[in-house]
Amino acid sequence: MSTAVTDVEATVAKESVATSAHKALTSPWASLAAVVIAVLWTIPTIGLFITSFRPEGDVKTSGWWTIFTNPSFTLDNYDAVLNDPNTDFATFFINSIVITIPAVLIPVSIATMAAYAFAWMRFPGRSLLFVAVFALQIVPIQVTMIPLQSLYVDLGLAGSEAPGGGFYTIWLSHSIFALPLAIYLLHNFMSQIPGELIESARVDGAGHVQIFSRIMLPLMAPAIAAFGIFQFLWVWNDLLVALVFSGGSLDTSPLTVRLAELSGTRGQDWYLLSAGAFVSLVVPLIVFLSLQRYFVRGLMAGSVKG
Repeated sequence: MSTAVTDVEATVAKESVATSAHKALTSPWASLAAVVIAVLWTIPTIGLFITSFRPEGDVKTSGWWTIFTNPSFTLDNYDAVLNDPNTDFATFFINSIVITIPAVLIPVSIATMAAYAFAWMRFPGRSLLFVAVFALQIVPIQVTMIPLQSLYVDLGLAGSEAPGGGFYTIWLSHSIFALPLAIYLLHNFMSQIPGELIESARVDGAGHVQIFSRIMLPLMAPAIAAFGIFQFLWVWNDLLVALVFSGGSLDTSPLTVRLAELSGTRGQDWYLLSAGAFVSLVVPLIVFLSLQRYFVRGLMAGSVKG
């Protein structure tokens, strides 16, 4: 009897806490604070967008906010970025696509299978190996670059003369850096799937391959999409990894490398950076908006159990 009363009191206490939290988050003051934060967060982007349409002279002599008192717009900045043969933005844009797509598919494919193995397969040293994979997340990327580059040189993968034109090193590096986090996140999501579902599939004669392909993959679509978006944005906006492992070759350099050089050797063309930034923003924005519903579901996955 006392146990039942205790359970009822605990349930009432949880409901009371949830109600209080709901009221606090939906109050007018909370909504006002959210709007203020959103506006302050958006102002720099708005300023960059306005700057991309301002003439060179105005950009170099006044702030973007003067557009309200002295409006002046031009498309010369975008014309210089997209059509100037010295800029060659199209080549670097294609390079970014060639780099990003495999750098997303490779770690997602490997991490999905590894997460299934850690969650539902029994083998010696599984826990120790999972802890080791998790611990790799704390290793700074910068520490690994010189050993990785030396390994690529020894294997003949570095340089534009290597197989794949030098893209292999960038693909492998992004995959290596992404795998610890990908395995950890996908494992946490996969371990929340009820064990009864797996057991019933085994009773029906399904093996690991069938369980993984026919049950796990459809259920893991939101989590895979969420990590895929994170990885896509990370790789597309990356400069350090591409700059190091492309070997300085323009044939394998992504858009971010060209953006860094867009201002000129002495910074005289820095006003073009705003237009170049918004050109590079188009693809990530399309990817995020098209997969937004999966992204939200993936972030919420595993947050509620039972």
